Amino acid sequence: MVRSWSEALWLSYIIGALEISVITGGLTALGGALASIGIPNDSVIRYETALKADKFILIVHGTLQEVAKAKDILMQNSAEEANVHEVTAD
Repeated sequence: MVRSWSEALWLSYIIGALEISVITGGLTALGGALASIGIPNDSVIRYETALKADKFILIVHGTLQEVAKAKDILMQNSAEEANVHEVTAD
């Protein structure tokens, strides 16, 4: 039984989070967006975990040469990691 307005709000928040989790397979909205552009699910989970740990991600879009150059620049400047995800044709 809900005893106060704050409990009702908290309960509503939990139910909403569970509904979103079911709809997106456990991914956040950002995770769903990353998956929708072809990022593999295991990478999406790693990226979401990094964001929750106050890290950040950078998405680079360009030709293979531009992406390779961006990766090289990031790694030369002590990036923790730099991954390239190729777009696959459906």
